[in-house]
Amino acid sequence: MSQNGKGAMLSLLAFGIYATSDALVKILGEDYSPFQLIFFSTLFSFPLAMGMILTDPQPGTLRPVHPWWIAVRSGATVICGLSAFYAFSVLPMAQVYALAFAQPLLITLLAIPMLGEKVGLRRALAVVAGFAGVLVVLRPGTAELGLGHLAALSAAVFSAVASVIVRKIGNEERPVVLLLYPMFANLAVTALAMPALYRPLAADHLGLVAVQALLGWVAGVVIIAAYKAAVAVVVAPMQYVQILFAAAFGYLLFNESIDGTTAIGAGIIIASGLYIVLREDTPGASANRPVLNTRMRPETGTAPRPFALQRLLGRRGRDAAATPGE
Repeated sequence: MSQNGKGAMLSLLAFGIYATSDALVKILGEDYSPFQLIFFSTLFSFPLAMGMILTDPQPGTLRPVHPWWIAVRSGATVICGLSAFYAFSVLPMAQVYALAFAQPLLITLLAIPMLGEKVGLRRALAVVAGFAGVLVVLRPGTAELGLGHLAALSAAVFSAVASVIVRKIGNEERPVVLLLYPMFANLAVTALAMPALYRPLAADHLGLVAVQALLGWVAGVVIIAAYKAAVAVVVAPMQYVQILFAAAFGYLLFNESIDGTTAIGAGIIIASGLYIVLREDTPGASANRPVLNTRMRPETGTAPRPFALQRLLGRRGRDAAATPGE
C-alpha cells in the first residue's frame, strides 16, 4: 500500500474513533448535563496529559508567550465543548455533523483578519455556497429551530476561532501550554456548575466517560500518524466520512434517520469544504492554507488538539533519534 493510501486508511480509522466518542457523548447526554460530562471527561484526560507533559524534554515554564490569545482560545474551547456536547444530546448525530462541517467555511473567513489570508473569488463563492447549505439544513421558516441547532453552530464558530488562533501562535507557544490551558479552563468553568447540576454517575456510566476521554486521545494519535504517512490533501477530506459513521450510529443506536433536506444541505456544505481544501492545495492559491493544515474536530478541551500532541510526540521522537544509545 502506498503512503497516501496508508494515510487515508489511518484517517478513516481516526474519524471513526472520533464518531464513536461522539456517540458515547450522545448516550451519556440523555442522563447528564454537558457541564458534568465535560468535567469528568477532562478529569479522566489529565493523567494522560500529565504523562506526556512530564516526558516533554523542552525546557520552559507554563507562562504563555501570548497570554491574551491563550485566554481567548481557552474561552472559545470551553464554549465549543459545552455547545457540542449539548447539540449531540438533543439533535440527530448526522445533523450535528452537517452543521459542524461549516467550520472550514468559518476558518476561511477568520483567516482573513487574523492571518492576513487573501481569499480569492473562487474560495469566496465556495464559502457562500457552504453557508447556503447551512440554511438548507436549518430550513428557517419551515422547521422548528431550537437551542440544539444554535449549539451546533456555536460549536462550529468557536472551534474555528480556536483553530485559527492555534495557526496564528502555535509555533511560538510550548505544546504543553496549548494542551493544558483549555483543560484548566474546562475544569474551572464546569466545576462552578457542579453543585447545581451534578447527578451521581452510575458505575457503568463512569466507565463510558473514561472510554470517551480515552478515545479522543487515541484518535488524536492515529490522525497524527495519518498526516505523517500522507500529504494533507489526502487526509483532510476524510473528515467528512464522519457523517456516514454518524448516520450508522444514529440508525443503530438512536433510531435516527437522515431526512432528504438534511442530506442535500450536508452535501452542499461538504462539497464547499472539499473545494476549499483542494483549492488551498493549489500552488499560489493560499499563503497560510488555514483549512488544509487544520485537523477538523470541534475543540472541546477534553482531549489534546492534534497540533499540540504532534509537537510533543515529534520532539520526543527527534530527541530519541539524537540519543540512540540511551
